[in-house]
Amino acid sequence: MQRYFIKPILKSGDRFELDSNVSKHWLQVMRGVPGDQAEFVDGQEDLYLGQLNEDHSVTVVKALETYVELPVKVTILSGLPKQDKAEWIVQKSTEMGADTICFFSADWSVAKWQPNKLNKKITRLQKIAQGAAEQAHRTHIPTVHYFNSLKQAVAELESDHLLVAYEEAAKQGEQAQLVKLLNRTKSGERITAVFGPEGGISPKEMQLLEDNQATVAGLGPRILRTETAPLYFLAATSTMLELQ
Repeated sequence: MQRYFIKPILKSGDRFELDSNVSKHWLQVMRGVPGDQAEFVDGQEDLYLGQLNEDHSVTVVKALETYVELPVKVTILSGLPKQDKAEWIVQKSTEMGADTICFFSADWSVAKWQPNKLNKKITRLQKIAQGAAEQAHRTHIPTVHYFNSLKQAVAELESDHLLVAYEEAAKQGEQAQLVKLLNRTKSGERITAVFGPEGGISPKEMQLLEDNQATVAGLGPRILRTETAPLYFLAATSTMLELQ
């Protein structure tokens, strides 16, 4: 069943109008007709079943129970990647349960986001996050942010646990830190996981992270690409905290 995010706060029996984007998708792309039903996540991230009326308004049939979000809030903090990898990271991290997705201009980032194009870039990534959240039947759309530096990101992001995926740790055979961190993370806490760009994380950035008591972890024995590492981390988080 199709799922849409809407801004109004709903309750059973309510009647509401579709916004232009939802209306176009449901009525034209999906060829919805009166009597069809879809799921709607309201402005408080509560889930409801809605039925399409003859005038193309929607009546709220009932509230639905849902338990699809990770038990911890994961912030993905990635150094700016090249080409369209940011779009890939946003889409797939959303599908896999990230709460927030952030990018920072790393010391060794090749890509640069021009200030005059930044708002347009974030708007596009936010739209990708919404589409992925609908496809994955989530009740939360990750917010996408950009920081000028890792220092700014670490200072402004709130987290209970800070982790950095470091390829040198993987090369040296580090195997335990990720598991230990997830084992001590409690439900509802926030983990900020840092990933370098294609060039990696600079020594200066590593020192900053270590000064902020970051857990330095290898993600298995293989060296992962910048767009793959966040997905490994999210999969590990889901496996350890949801499937046991």
